[in-house]
Amino acid sequence: MKIYFSDFFGCSPDDLEDYGALDISLIADLPLFIDPFLLFNSRNPAYQGLHAQMIDYMAFLKDKAEAGAVSASLMKAWYRFPEVKQNWLGFSRFGNKGRALGMKFARALHDNLNTVFKNFGTERIQAGHHIEKLCLIRSGVGRDNISDFTTNLIKAYLLEYTERFAKTYLSRSVTRKFNVAKSVFNYSTETWETRQFRLPELRGDFVLLTPEDILTKDDTWISQQNLYRTFDHIAEAVPNDQLRAQINNYLLSVLPKKKKGRTVTVEEKHTAILRVLEKYPMLVDYYIKDREEHGNEAVKASLEKVEQAKGLFIEQVRILVKLLKEHTEFYDLADDSYDAALKRVQFMKHTIENNDGYRMFYVKGDPVEREEDLQKIYRLTWYGSRFEVDTEVNNGRGPVDFKISDGKADKSLVEFKLASNTKLRDNLENQVEIYKKANSTNKALKVITYFTREQKERVLRILEQLKLDKDKSIILIDARKDNKTSASRVRIPRRRAN
Repeated sequence: MKIYFSDFFGCSPDDLEDYGALDISLIADLPLFIDPFLLFNSRNPAYQGLHAQMIDYMAFLKDKAEAGAVSASLMKAWYRFPEVKQNWLGFSRFGNKGRALGMKFARALHDNLNTVFKNFGTERIQAGHHIEKLCLIRSGVGRDNISDFTTNLIKAYLLEYTERFAKTYLSRSVTRKFNVAKSVFNYSTETWETRQFRLPELRGDFVLLTPEDILTKDDTWISQQNLYRTFDHIAEAVPNDQLRAQINNYLLSVLPKKKKGRTVTVEEKHTAILRVLEKYPMLVDYYIKDREEHGNEAVKASLEKVEQAKGLFIEQVRILVKLLKEHTEFYDLADDSYDAALKRVQFMKHTIENNDGYRMFYVKGDPVEREEDLQKIYRLTWYGSRFEVDTEVNNGRGPVDFKISDGKADKSLVEFKLASNTKLRDNLENQVEIYKKANSTNKALKVITYFTREQKERVLRILEQLKLDKDKSIILIDARKDNKTSASRVRIPRRRAN
């Protein structure tokens, strides 16, 4: 059963680990991405060089923006980039197709360089220059854009990195030469050039490896959400007393006026903070300086996140697939779509509840409650089956997580929810029936995961109130850590769990 790079190309996972590369899934993207701050903060001269190279290109764009209008054709040539789907990293639930950096990103980046960030590359408060700065104030350039932009700007390094691994560890028969567009920027001709590399080949396309030590999960170290969380601290760090007072006074003036019985919402505070940052952009530089001073924490945090992702999406999926293959006939029996979907949910449940799988949902003892993590694991268990698995299916009534089908007549739906989801009751009461009608099927599974006793009690109470407590199509997964038996004392069943 082939899922990961090492499976497809016949190399050892240990070779990849020794090389420093992530053993990526070639079935679905792993939810990791490159954080440019890890390049900046690294002691590796090669990484520092990559970060400097990125800033040089941004300086080039800034010079062009200041020189006057940039034509549509040059915007396309300089600001637009193809999606680097070949690294198999990102947020696609199935496959590796995401969105390219199109004209919306190009215009937003150009406008930002020409307005709010006129001092980009010449800042004095922080130690270095950071492209993440472009997503801190203005809309249109988000976390995903920064990650994709970073990947494109260091693509030549990733291509060379993968080529070296392929020459050392892979059979030449599984590689071929590819002409890769927009690999290197030529400042003399002001054009992106195509270069040729010998790379691993999969289904007619090349595959890119990425070093683990430049990857993170969830968000970049310098991010808008973190800026929101630390804004009060950053404002207080401004050394000038008068300026600090002016900033606080302006923040109070742009916040909605308090009314009796009403508090300021999170969204309203975030909007007010953005207005303050636009008026006092030096606050962004103070924020970045603070993140630089805590750079070692970024390395530690990203390492923990990558290890968590590897444990969850590689190690645990391998265990789950091994259970499916060795102890059941999942990949041979002619089940209908509902039985096949149910079996995979039940073995996911067994792995999490009885085989130490729950451990992968905890970092420093705290649960990482994410519906998309469960969805990703579930999707990886379908490879090799005859069923078609569609994700985020939307037939006009809202998206459903999975549609499992074997022809037009055999369709089943699967939805994953967290017990902590504030809309769980409404979803249980209304949405599944809507999804069934929209997809012309009567077969659906609802999978609910809980992490605490209180969450379990809430779910049971909702199910009882809705008279769904006896519904066998609703499966609860216990991801608590305070009630588990050691996996070494658990016998793996050969038949599906109840």
